[in-house]
Amino acid sequence: MNRSGIDLVIFSCAVGLMAFGIVMIYSTTNILGLDRHGDQYHFVKRHVMWAGIGVGLMLLFARMDVRRLRWLAFPVFVLSVVGLLIVFVPGLGKEAGGARRWIAMGPVTFQPTEFAKFGLVFFLAHFLAVKGERIGNLKFGFLPPVVFTGLVLVLVLAQPDLGTAILIATVVGMLLFMAGARWWHLGSCAVLVSPVLYGMIFTVPWRKQRILAFLDPFSSAQNAGYQLVQSLLAMARGGISGTGLGEGKQKLFYLPEPHTDFIYAVVGEELGLIGGLAVAAVFAVILYRGLGVAARCPDSFSGLLSAGVTLVIVIQGLLNMAVAVGLVPTTGVPLPLVSLGGSSLVMTLASLGLLLSVAARETVSEPKQEPRKDAAKGPELLFGWPSGKGG
Repeated sequence: MNRSGIDLVIFSCAVGLMAFGIVMIYSTTNILGLDRHGDQYHFVKRHVMWAGIGVGLMLLFARMDVRRLRWLAFPVFVLSVVGLLIVFVPGLGKEAGGARRWIAMGPVTFQPTEFAKFGLVFFLAHFLAVKGERIGNLKFGFLPPVVFTGLVLVLVLAQPDLGTAILIATVVGMLLFMAGARWWHLGSCAVLVSPVLYGMIFTVPWRKQRILAFLDPFSSAQNAGYQLVQSLLAMARGGISGTGLGEGKQKLFYLPEPHTDFIYAVVGEELGLIGGLAVAAVFAVILYRGLGVAARCPDSFSGLLSAGVTLVIVIQGLLNMAVAVGLVPTTGVPLPLVSLGGSSLVMTLASLGLLLSVAARETVSEPKQEPRKDAAKGPELLFGWPSGKGG
């Protein structure tokens, strides 16, 4: 922490990954930019523009006291749901590759799931902080956040975006555990969701093929297993030290989505095992530092918010890297701060601003109130709005 209050470790990791991402995006898109737009810098210029907006939001939020923004928790949740609904509105929602995940605004597209996953974390951090010890109560403490999360998951799955849905469900489960939810409540949820997840995977032909291809990609190397095979070939070509920055071959129209979902495979090819481990190490530092901030917070809202932001970024990063090396089936989630994508980059940097805000004020406590012993009533029951100042 320096005199300005900025956590230099988290800030350096964020800016470092972002700068590294710009380099890798040029490496993976210069030929693509020439082929599609006649400009090798086309994608880089757009990404740098979004990076500038994201850094501006990160610094803006870092200067604020995030606790003063708690009144926005429910409006942010509502806005998240509205955004997820708009993708299904003809003329506003944009379909690509059989999925409706984008809102089209002229030449600009926005992916509302990127806002929704952080918006849900912000809302639940407030809600769970207000509930306090009542989170152990099934009806009034545990079920409401599960219902709110379920609404978001249904809309995300309808796009369809199973990878983001799994990410959100995992992070919310961890937040509920940190907030003091009972083990058997969490376990019961997992048991109830498991058959639904199984059905969603194995009753949809293309998802089933993706799972089978994950188990044995080389048996369908020209079909369902093509992406993973090309990713593994890129990793194998890279070896320990890589082929050299910009010298990768798999990105040249062999590896699908080398600038988004599979950018980590290009990192492995061009920078080798050393480069791949270095990227993973930066995410490990963010995890350690972010959870450390959460553990030192004097109020539960700030602690849950910082933990939630950290977990979203790091778990998404782990999922992306695990897909590239064949440890989990293809999820379609980008590598935070590195992959091409304006929505993802802006929202990730903005959320890191919230984390930096908490880190700068983690030693400044607000007066705490014990949660009321009586049952919650009225709007507090549904939305976590405190009748007084809240906890």
